[in-house]
Amino acid sequence: MLFAIDLVVLLCLAAQLGIAGYFFYLLYWLADLPHADAPPPELPADLPRVLVQIPVYNEPMVVERAVRAAGALDWPRDRLKIQLLDDSTDLTSDVAQHAIARLRRDGIDADHVRRRDRTGFKAGALAAGMALCDAPYVAVFDADFVPPADWLRKSMAALLAAPKAAFVQTRIEWGNGDRTWLTRAQRLMQDAHFAVEQDVRARRGVPFQFNGTGGIWRRAAVDDAGGWSHDTLSEDLDLVLRTHLKGWSGIFLMEPHVTGELPQRLGDFGAQQSRWSKGFVQVARKLLPQVWKSSWSNEAKFVTSVALGQQLIFPVLAVGIAALILSMIGHGRLLPMFGSLLWMWLVLMLVVLVGMTWGAYRRLKRGGVLDYLVTAATVPALIVYLAAANAGAIVAAGLGRETEFKRTPKTGS
Repeated sequence: MLFAIDLVVLLCLAAQLGIAGYFFYLLYWLADLPHADAPPPELPADLPRVLVQIPVYNEPMVVERAVRAAGALDWPRDRLKIQLLDDSTDLTSDVAQHAIARLRRDGIDADHVRRRDRTGFKAGALAAGMALCDAPYVAVFDADFVPPADWLRKSMAALLAAPKAAFVQTRIEWGNGDRTWLTRAQRLMQDAHFAVEQDVRARRGVPFQFNGTGGIWRRAAVDDAGGWSHDTLSEDLDLVLRTHLKGWSGIFLMEPHVTGELPQRLGDFGAQQSRWSKGFVQVARKLLPQVWKSSWSNEAKFVTSVALGQQLIFPVLAVGIAALILSMIGHGRLLPMFGSLLWMWLVLMLVVLVGMTWGAYRRLKRGGVLDYLVTAATVPALIVYLAAANAGAIVAAGLGRETEFKRTPKTGS
């Protein structure tokens, strides 16, 4: 029995080191790839029609602001359509109705779209909205995200300059990122995601995430891939991989950015991360066989596989800690081999943490070294919390158990 427990410890450590290899891949290319210094592309004289979709569900604190920001986008009024995709069951719909009416009074083409039920959740709402408008480009904003007025012009310029790009994703800034230790820690992790992971994967030409908001889809690519699908909790990642399997690509922009809101309570943060993690695992179950049968490069297949599988770090970490404790109890001590491996694990994880976050922290001018160290010190505690809170749900998703979409509460911060 002790041998089996020790073997579990070794396998869990090996799995974590393997996932760490993915982050070393990102750091290597971050240092090696030159940053593009070409001037941004210009918009053509004849601008296409654009549909702006805002899916909402019981979000009364943010819906009016979202509608107002969409209406302020700098785009010809005769070529802009705004849809508020409202599945709400509370007073959000009353607020939304008045907000849409104000846009219409200002001469903006805006619709308040209501469905009979929430079939397909967000993916179902987006698909239903697209069926009502044939605009060739579709921008998506979650209800708590606010774009600057020039966001659409800058993002569309990049997308129109790349005919084989299925989508453009822009960086997300956080309006409440400096509010508490929890939001600062989340912002640090999100900065690493955008300034390192998204940027590197995009410049290497391997698939990267559409983050569900702050981006624009090319309708031709969406249709080519079969449209929005709601059989996973990560409908955006699902669509990204299906478009790439059809030969499309993506564009990532550090600027312009959109501003959103981070969860301010630990429970809400855990629920959000659980939904994302389960969605990744569901997409992996659905599409990894097709990825490995595709004509993608080995690099693209490997990076995509590990990126999807990195969510397994949470159950692996939880199981590894439990097995290590049982091993210590059974042997009456920490085995010297495990002591050496743990020191190596600690050093590697610190290298990954600092490597992924420090450059992003400096690039985005978040503050001084002391502030960085204080914030970075809280990240490992959050990882352990997620391992304890979400390990079971992630395993269940891997086994095919269906899960209902749960919205993260928004306050309008």
